[in-house]
Amino acid sequence: MAAAILKQTPARTTSADRTFPPGFLWGAATAAYQIEGAAALDGRTPSIWDTYCRTPGKVHNGDTGDIATDHYHRWREDVGIMTDLGLGAYRFSVSWSRVQPTGRGPAVQKGLDFYRRLTDELLEADIKPVVTLYHWDLPQEIEDAGGWPERATADRFAEYAALVADALGDRVESWTTLNEPWCSAFLGYGSGVHAPGRTDQVAALRAAHHLNLAHGKAVQALRAHLPARAQMSITLNFHHVRPLTSGPEDADAARRIDALANRVFTGPLVNGAYPADLFQDTAHLTDWSFVRDGDTSTIHQPLDFLGVNYYTPTLVSVSQGADTRRSDGHRPSPHSPWPGSDDVAFHLPPGETTAMGWAIDPSGLHDLLLRLTNDFPGLPLVITENGAAFHDYVNPAGEVHDPERIAYLSGHLTAVHQAIEAGADVRGYFLWSLLDNFEWGYGYSKRFGAVYVDYPTGTRIPKSSARWYARVARTGTLPEGSGQQP
Repeated sequence: MAAAILKQTPARTTSADRTFPPGFLWGAATAAYQIEGAAALDGRTPSIWDTYCRTPGKVHNGDTGDIATDHYHRWREDVGIMTDLGLGAYRFSVSWSRVQPTGRGPAVQKGLDFYRRLTDELLEADIKPVVTLYHWDLPQEIEDAGGWPERATADRFAEYAALVADALGDRVESWTTLNEPWCSAFLGYGSGVHAPGRTDQVAALRAAHHLNLAHGKAVQALRAHLPARAQMSITLNFHHVRPLTSGPEDADAARRIDALANRVFTGPLVNGAYPADLFQDTAHLTDWSFVRDGDTSTIHQPLDFLGVNYYTPTLVSVSQGADTRRSDGHRPSPHSPWPGSDDVAFHLPPGETTAMGWAIDPSGLHDLLLRLTNDFPGLPLVITENGAAFHDYVNPAGEVHDPERIAYLSGHLTAVHQAIEAGADVRGYFLWSLLDNFEWGYGYSKRFGAVYVDYPTGTRIPKSSARWYARVARTGTLPEGSGQQP
């Protein structure tokens, strides 16, 4: 059995050597729909992303996850790559519609067998499996019944969680319920740039609550089906929100976006209550009567660690009349993912950007980690996603050199190291992503992987950043001279 992610609080280190504490966990992450393929094999039925991809104009180039990187058939090769990179852990998600095709009823054993084989191979390679139960691929039949805006979906999710726990609980100790529920709720049901593509601000708020409720019910189900040593977490894509100016209006804009981006989840998850200002800011849209007595107690389950996804900071101001909402870092849409905040403008922070157009700013990660440490003392943190897309290509020698990604990773890992020195209890770091893959609405046009994938053939080519990260993972030390200081 693999060791758990979290042990005792690690010892502090000095900034001179940039060596991470003993026991710090180095890994990489992926998501089922982005890499598995085999979309109609062994009983799997469509998820909302299968349907969304087939809706004209929704995904770049009409791309789908039907084949993706064919991880469903090449998983042994991919575990071999992880072994070569010296990874200590692999964070992967389970496809709900592969395990429970209609989102209800008994599990499909062929689907579970895939994850059993993958987990066994990881354990044989001494790589810790870290399971995420939901990374956005809701079974289409559940969406047809109303999806996340409906309360019943939370109950269905808890039943699914129990099925996976029964199958993998003797092998897996670290469990994450949901990945980035903000995206599921507000991009999926608000702006419509993610599946299922709905554009209803009240439905987005309802979805956020029911995702929170699903987390709480799933943790209860997991604890009922897993050994006591099992660890529970949720992964949030924190928006590190900064005001454009020091003026009170911009400060209030930042407060409003922080409530919608972050505290709508951390409030009930960690503190046991939704923030009052969130209710006030959205009172003209809904009375929040879908939050029933006892819901926040169900949501407020003990966490063993909090997953932190970070890519870029968010810069906001009060709107001066120009519609700059599309600069919030997400795909453009005439519909806002920010309910009740049409008077908030989003700005691109200064400096270099990635291929996604996202500002490269490691200081945002440093400051975020210290804020979370201050807000939630005693709750360990794990960086569950951090990485960047760049315009990678194979050179005539058959190699992929990506110095921009190395600089990005080095800068952000330096920020993590400095946050640890300042008192943040950060226990691990998962690079996003192990492989180039299907990048949601961007299709195959954006490459986040440390390993290049030639999509027509499926050939994997480790990039320069993979070799760089392998050295860091093996030594726990950042090479001198390549990082950007926060």
